Amino acid sequence: MRVAVRVRPGASHTRAGGVYGDDRLVVTVTARAVDGAATEATLKALADALGVRRRHVRLVCGARSRDKLVEVDDSAVDDLPFRLRALKDA
Repeated sequence: MRVAVRVRPGASHTRAGGVYGDDRLVVTVTARAVDGAATEATLKALADALGVRRRHVRLVCGARSRDKLVEVDDSAVDDLPFRLRALKDA
């Protein structure tokens, strides 16, 4: 399943939750947007929030952008759409 994500790097804490614009999931990370650190932190934070291992989450596009498209292996978790909706509603 593909998930549109809006990243906020350099935040005071790492957290996944909320919606930005046209239904993109917001992920705030403490890592700065330098050398891919914020992207990697985003993928890890999203995996943690969804309860899957990091290897089940991969970047599809947006490596150098705040707007990213991420693919989550939906075979790794049974109720992925429900978990995503809960994160967006948080």
